[in-house]
Amino acid sequence: MRWVINRGSFVRFYLLLGTSLLAVFLIALGGRALIDQVRREDYREQLAMLPVSLVTAELAGLTPAQRETRLAALGEPLDMRLHLTPMDEANLGYFERTRLERGKLLAEDSPWRLRKRLPDAPWLLTARLDGWSEHQWHATARLLGEWLATMPPATRRERLMALPAGSWPLTLHESLPEALSAEQRTRLEQGQVVTRLLHERLAVTFWYRLPGEQRWVQMGPITRGGSLSLNLNLPLLMGLLLALSLSIYLVMRSIETRMARLELAAARIASGRLETRVKVESGDFLGRLGMAFNGMASQVQTLLRGQQEMIRAVSHELRTPVARIRFAAQMVEDMTDEPAIRRQLQGIDADIGELDELIDEILTYARLDGETMGGAEMETSLVDCRALAGRVIDTLSPLHEGLTFSLAPGPEVTLYAEPRYLQRALQNLVSNACRYGHSQVAVRLSDEPNLVRIDVEDDGPGVPVEARGEIFKPFARLDTSRTRSSGGYGLGLSIVQKIMAGHGGSVTVDHSTAFGGARFTLLIPRRESPA
Repeated sequence: MRWVINRGSFVRFYLLLGTSLLAVFLIALGGRALIDQVRREDYREQLAMLPVSLVTAELAGLTPAQRETRLAALGEPLDMRLHLTPMDEANLGYFERTRLERGKLLAEDSPWRLRKRLPDAPWLLTARLDGWSEHQWHATARLLGEWLATMPPATRRERLMALPAGSWPLTLHESLPEALSAEQRTRLEQGQVVTRLLHERLAVTFWYRLPGEQRWVQMGPITRGGSLSLNLNLPLLMGLLLALSLSIYLVMRSIETRMARLELAAARIASGRLETRVKVESGDFLGRLGMAFNGMASQVQTLLRGQQEMIRAVSHELRTPVARIRFAAQMVEDMTDEPAIRRQLQGIDADIGELDELIDEILTYARLDGETMGGAEMETSLVDCRALAGRVIDTLSPLHEGLTFSLAPGPEVTLYAEPRYLQRALQNLVSNACRYGHSQVAVRLSDEPNLVRIDVEDDGPGVPVEARGEIFKPFARLDTSRTRSSGGYGLGLSIVQKIMAGHGGSVTVDHSTAFGGARFTLLIPRRESPA
C-alpha cells in the first residue's frame, strides 16, 4: 500500500480528494445537527411566546405592588411559578441580555424555564413549569380573551397584531365558522375554551368567546417556523461549497506547483538555457517525469555541445588548407605575366576570401551558440551607442561609395552591453542594408525608459511579410530579391539574433515608412552596472 501511495501521484490525489470529501461530509452532518438543535430551540421559544407575552403585557402597566398581586393571580391558572427580577441583578450572559433587550424569549426545557423582559421596563419575568398540557393552553386562551375585553373595540385588532405570539397566529372573529358543531357552540356560549383539530394538517386551534360579547378569538393553528430551515441551510450549503473548494484547491495546488516548475524549465530550455534542470522531490509519476525531463535536457545539451565542438574543429581545420591554397595562388600569380591566368588567379583569391569570411561567420555563430547553450552571462561594460553606430558607419561607408549613410541626430545613448558583440550585431545589420539598399541607409537611436532601440533602414526591396520569420534562421535565404549574387551566407542575421538573445533583447524586421525598404530593429534592455 505504501508503495502505491509513494509511486502514484494520481492515487495520492484521489486519496486526498476522498479524505476531503469525507471531511466535508462530516462537516455537513455536524452542520445539520446544529440546524436541528437551533430549530428545536426556536420551536420552544415560539411555542411559549404567547402566554409569557400576555403576562408581560399585563404587568407592564402596573405598579410594583400591583405586579406582585397579579403575578400570583396569573400563575395559578397557567400552572406556572412566576417572579420578577431586576435586569441588573439577573445572571445573564452578553448574548442572553442582547436577545432579551430585543424582545426575544429565552426558553429552556427539562424543566422549563422561560425568561422575558417587560416592555419598556428594566424587569425580567421568569416562569417555571414542569411541562405543557391542554389545561395551560386553555388558560392562555381565557387570559387572551379577558385581556382583549378590557380594550376598546377599535384598538383590539391593532393590539392583537402587535402582541408577540410566536408560533400561535391570533385572529379576532365577528362570527363563528359553520364547521363548529352544536356542542362546541354551546360550550363557547358557556365561556369554555373549545379545542378544534384540523384533520388535513393535524393542527390544533383554540376558540374562546370574549366575556359579555359576541366576538371570538382564535388561537392557532400552530406553526413550526418553516422559514428557519432555509435561513440556516443556505449558509450551511455555502460553507460546504467553500470547504469543498478549499480542499480541492489544496489538493491540486501541489500538483499545479510541480507542473508549473516543469513548464518553467521547458520555457528556459526553449530559450537556450540547456543547463536548466527540474527539482525532483519524490519517486511518483511527476517525479519520474522530472527525471525523464532532466535526462532529455542532458542528452540534448550533450548533442549540441558535440555539434558545436565539431563545427569549431572543422572551421579551425579549414583555415590551414585555405591559407595554403591562397599562398600557392599568390606564388603562381608572381610566376606568370599572362593576363588570362592572372584573372583566374584573382577569381580564385576572391573565392578564397569568401571562404575565409564564411569560416569566420561559422566560428562566430558556433561561439555564440556555445555561450547560449552553456548559460554563461556576457561580460558587459558601459557602451556609448551613438559613438558605436558612428564607428560602424565610418567602417562601411568607404566600401559602398554609391550609398548615402545617415545617423539620426539626438542625445547620447548609453547602456551596459558586450561592446564587441553589440558592434558586430549593428555592423551585420548595416552591411545587410548596404547589400540590398539602392541609395539610402539610415541608423536611428531611441532612448526609452527600460531599453534602447536601434533602427537600421534602407530603400531596397524590403522583406516579404511571409518570410520575416525565416530570415533569422541559419543559412536561410530569400528566393527572389536576395540571392547568392548579392552576397552573404545566411548567417549574419542569425548571429544578430544570437547576440540579442545573449543580451536578453530581440531583433525584428518590418517595413520602412521613411525609405520604403526594410527596417531592422534592435531592442536591448537596460541592465544594472556589473559588480
